Amino acid sequence: MFPSAVLLVTALGFARAHTIFQRVHINGVDQGYLNGVRYPTYDGPITDVTDPSVICNGGPNPLVTPYSQTIISVPAGGTFTAEWHHVLQPNGYNSADVADPIDPGHLGPVMAYMAAVPSALQTDVTGLKWFKIWEDGFDGTNWGVTRLYAAKGLQNFTIPSCIPPGNYFVRAEIIALHAASSYPGAQLYMECAQINVTGGGSASPATVSFPGAYAGTDP
Repeated sequence: MFPSAVLLVTALGFARAHTIFQRVHINGVDQGYLNGVRYPTYDGPITDVTDPSVICNGGPNPLVTPYSQTIISVPAGGTFTAEWHHVLQPNGYNSADVADPIDPGHLGPVMAYMAAVPSALQTDVTGLKWFKIWEDGFDGTNWGVTRLYAAKGLQNFTIPSCIPPGNYFVRAEIIALHAASSYPGAQLYMECAQINVTGGGSASPATVSFPGAYAGTDP
């Protein structure tokens, strides 16, 4: 997966320094450590894009259960911040850890998807229809991961103002390309947050499925 991108990354990326999305901020307000986020205790990646674990993590990185019973309220058009760190860190950014929030050599895009659900507390995440709401890729000089690293793990994006109100999962994702010269090589990091969108409109964005959105042959 993504073999053509491997020439753009550095040898630093081969260090084992992973990451976990573990905190949400809404319009700059901290929603609390691990509140409303489905998270593992291990910071490893998913590398098999056909594995259902590519949806919200799990599998080789078992999710902690029972899941959080918090559904985070977000106004349509509001700013959602996903906070990433190298390991689970209740005190936030660790300046003593050069691999926090992620090894700076784990270069690649940073993205966010959403999926409408009957209840953001439902345990089943299979069969959902996901729409991408944000991506920070390669701008000709730097990758999104470089900007995430500079921001100390804070990934900011806007919840679309046009989508209907209701419960959603937000899937924050990083794809590290340092080992992507062959498949399975790209490292996918993702967790899902449980939200309720208030306000909004009636738009119906185009969707993709996970697994299915990515293939091992993707450039």
